[in-house]
Amino acid sequence: MRNLIFILFIIVITSCTKSSSDYISFSGFTQGTTYSITYESSDNIIFKDQVETILANFDTSLSTYIQQSLITKLNNNQLNKLDYYTQTVLSKSEEVYYKTNGAFDVTVAPLVNLWGFGFKKKEKVTNAKIDSILEFVGFCNVCVKDSILIKKDPRITIDVNAIAQGYSVDIVADFLEQQGIINYLVEIGGELKTKGVNKKGKNWRIGIDKPIDNNNSPGENLQAIIKLSNKSLATSGNYRKFYERNGIKYSHTINPKTGYPVTHTLLSTTVIANDCMTADAYATAFMVIGLEKALKLVNTLPNIDAYFIFSDKNGNYQVKSTELMKDLISEVK
Repeated sequence: MRNLIFILFIIVITSCTKSSSDYISFSGFTQGTTYSITYESSDNIIFKDQVETILANFDTSLSTYIQQSLITKLNNNQLNKLDYYTQTVLSKSEEVYYKTNGAFDVTVAPLVNLWGFGFKKKEKVTNAKIDSILEFVGFCNVCVKDSILIKKDPRITIDVNAIAQGYSVDIVADFLEQQGIINYLVEIGGELKTKGVNKKGKNWRIGIDKPIDNNNSPGENLQAIIKLSNKSLATSGNYRKFYERNGIKYSHTINPKTGYPVTHTLLSTTVIANDCMTADAYATAFMVIGLEKALKLVNTLPNIDAYFIFSDKNGNYQVKSTELMKDLISEVK
């Protein structure tokens, strides 16, 4: 989800800094994107080395872009034994799969690859090719038993990119809490988790970008600002990762039931949840099912709220949100 949020109070730098109020900030690169971490420290310890080790280990488990990662070996049927990271992310994936009636589905990987948005080279898209892939897409075709992944079809491959980044935020946040840190913000590729307050003693302020096509400069065109504390946030949208061919726009959000990129008017979805892994997964699911279905679904889910940006019939931006979001958010004029 992928660099969709601009953290208003963080100056992105490549070196570590210490503030006079004992708040430490550092940033770097991971998972093909950037990360930024700010936290209050009573002893001025900088945990950058430890965090980067955690993120590197995380990638060796869940990155589909690393040939020797565990998930790549699972996809290539070289092994079927899960580690803690893969077992946790697949457990949450199964939960969200059934709660969204299959809208969130990590077995969509072959379709994502087919359309050119995955970890393999784009193929020629035909109706027949899509139909053949749909035969083995569906989380109902896999199960986990005693830490073993069981596939009904060896062609099944898994892409956890729509949930793993959020999970990595949770992993880093858990590490900080183990160090006794009670005020922090962890952000990776736009997904984030907050606790406590910022150095001004106030809730963390998060900017949400306008869903402008090819808007690759987070923070330049803000739609809204959210005040957040003790919650996680993730945003998914179709305005950065897409391509056009023969006058048709193809977004990276693939409907796992039809096999085609979504074409509805929902442009961006921001989700708040207790943990970032959950927020990440539902942000993707809502983008798959569209505005009206997403509004109905989110109101049935405990501890989950959402903010939707969509286009009306005249192409103008409009917004809808759950009630809690209305109390946390302010529109940028």
